[in-house]
Amino acid sequence: MASRPVSLPLDTEFGSSFPDSSFETRAFERTLAAPLEPTRWMGTRLRLLVVVALVGCLSLFLWIRILAQAPHIDASWARNAQGQLQLSATGDTRLRGFEGKALTGVEIAGRVEPLDALLLQRSPRWLVNDQEREKLISQWSRFAEALEHRDVRLVFDDGSLASVQPRARGVGGLGAMFWLLAALALVLYLVAMVVLLVRPNMRNLMYAVMSVCQAGNLAFMAAETIPDLGLPHGLAHWDFAGRIAFDVFTAAAIVHATTIHPREVPGHSAISGFVWLMAAAIVSFAAADRLPGAWWWTQGAAISFGVLGIVLLSWSYKLQPHPFAVVVRRFSIVAIGTLTLLTVAVAAAEGRANMQYSIAAVGSMIWYVFLASLLLLVPFLSRSQQVMREFSLLAGISTVATSLDLLFVAVFSLGQFASLTLSLFLSLGAYAGVRQWILNQMLGTNMLTTERMFEQLYRAAREVEMEPEKTAELLSRLLRELFEPLEVLRAERPAGRTRVLADGSALVVPVPALGAGAQAGSLVLRFAHRGKRMFTQDDARLTDRVVEQLKRAVAYDRAVEQGRSEERVRIAQDLHDDIGARLLTLMYKAPNPEMEDYVRHTLQDLKTLTRGLAAPTHRLSHAAAEWKADITQRLSAAHCELGWSFSSDRDIMLSVVQWSALTRVLRELVTNAISHAQATRLDVEASFEDGGFTLRVVDNGMGRNPQAWAHGLGLGGVRKRVKQLGGDVRWSENPPQGIVCRVHVPELVPRR
Repeated sequence: MASRPVSLPLDTEFGSSFPDSSFETRAFERTLAAPLEPTRWMGTRLRLLVVVALVGCLSLFLWIRILAQAPHIDASWARNAQGQLQLSATGDTRLRGFEGKALTGVEIAGRVEPLDALLLQRSPRWLVNDQEREKLISQWSRFAEALEHRDVRLVFDDGSLASVQPRARGVGGLGAMFWLLAALALVLYLVAMVVLLVRPNMRNLMYAVMSVCQAGNLAFMAAETIPDLGLPHGLAHWDFAGRIAFDVFTAAAIVHATTIHPREVPGHSAISGFVWLMAAAIVSFAAADRLPGAWWWTQGAAISFGVLGIVLLSWSYKLQPHPFAVVVRRFSIVAIGTLTLLTVAVAAAEGRANMQYSIAAVGSMIWYVFLASLLLLVPFLSRSQQVMREFSLLAGISTVATSLDLLFVAVFSLGQFASLTLSLFLSLGAYAGVRQWILNQMLGTNMLTTERMFEQLYRAAREVEMEPEKTAELLSRLLRELFEPLEVLRAERPAGRTRVLADGSALVVPVPALGAGAQAGSLVLRFAHRGKRMFTQDDARLTDRVVEQLKRAVAYDRAVEQGRSEERVRIAQDLHDDIGARLLTLMYKAPNPEMEDYVRHTLQDLKTLTRGLAAPTHRLSHAAAEWKADITQRLSAAHCELGWSFSSDRDIMLSVVQWSALTRVLRELVTNAISHAQATRLDVEASFEDGGFTLRVVDNGMGRNPQAWAHGLGLGGVRKRVKQLGGDVRWSENPPQGIVCRVHVPELVPRR
């Protein structure tokens, strides 16, 4: 696939106050017809970021303040063997004598409201049974209402009453897990706002919707981790309705995003509209308590929308391959797979209170952390570090391990040790396979070996040295071998550095000017590994090293060639001044005309040799003319007729090595025809077509059976020099008499 040169004009939309990098990015955007990098922060956008950051921080502060000032009883509760709510420990002196007793109710306005161990359930969102959920929300509300009174009377199973005075929990009593989840929620919210404000568009808006919804989920989960019985008064119902809305709207936003990114699919507006309508209906009915089986509807919608998103990504990739679709599809498969497994585990544990509460408290929390880590990873897939990717994968596999552990206990009635061992074994196996599966698609494995890389690099350096104006073409060929992109674009405007752009789908590489006639520019590689993986920062660093090594190799070859050229000039000068002068003296002192003529021819050969050594390159057409003149002179002296033919589809420059090898091969063949074959006619045919050179020498001498010849210095030298050029030589009989020698060099210069 040839790279396409593209002329990139400067963009003047922003004026001339920004550095070249802004113009450069805008120009590449025009080339790709897609945004590559975030635009520059303008004053308004920066102020908006400050505002939304303050809003997020203030919201979190208010959330912390509400929870910290909510009244609570300094006590720890647990489920006893009879399934009752038992007081296990307390820091309140009024309750010290009640430790080990079961709480059965709380007195409100003279009446006793019943309570049970259902209060230990941390989230109504993950209760399958509608009646249990309504009962839990009711008990949370009654208990929170009782705590708002100055004196709270607790009723225990033996009929005893305990009067306690609730106190504000305070910031220090929120617990370490609360702060971790709250911090993760704030980070997720801020990242979403940055992504949206950097480049406001529908795709980033959907990402912001997902992230804000999951930040809300994490905030409610943080409140649920506080060691207390329920949430503050008024938050119980909002916890259930809010978390359903967060999950369903996240799933709808995922579907909407996959319909427009990385490629719009046909009918994307209808698909996204239908999904949002379904999501709004589910949330509305759930908030109004008119949705029987609300948990099933929520899980079904989340999983169905997730599967639909995977299908849309596959469709998008089929329409036009894009590595972002491949990588995100694989992460989506893992996320939906773990959510499905968690759903099955919760459903299987229904009716087993202890197990169901454990799944809801541990499994769902790990899964939401996993989803949050994926959302944090998505905008930075091509720039993410190994630690961030590993954290996301470990969070996902932890969800699998927890779900499998509880599923084995619920369905197969395995013991705790056997269940834990088996779930860990399966989860670690899945982690190893999935990790390699995902990272291979993100980072790629089909890379050149070190040996192949150096071979390609050296070959490119030699060709750049010969034709520096083709540096961009040679570099693009080298990068195609390295990354296998679907498309390579050439831009006339040079890039400042190698950069990963457009969600990792493009890599911009500066093309250095490595010689006279070469022009600096840029190459834009799109869709690595035939559109199956993304470019990463490691690819950018590798490309920089390749370009740097190419420049060093060219500089080294030029230095070596300069040394060789200087040495050849010195040798040619010495031959001319010393040997040439002696031959000239010998010619004037020749005892007879034959000797004088022989010395004159030798002196002419020496002049040709020294002139060739002194010149760094030779045009093929000029070399052919010299060969013809030299052969004509030699054959004329030997009274041998010459038939000459030369054709070429283009003129090229021969290096000294090529010129010297071909000249000496031709001279040796002519010498053999004159001296050994005693030919009276010699036909020489030379041709250069499509980069290959063919030389055919035919004589009518007495030579026979070339397969039986003993290859001495002459014929051995011919073979050696032809092999040095990468060609082959063959001798055969020429009926009725004579010998045909055919020399073929398939690539006298590299093909373009």
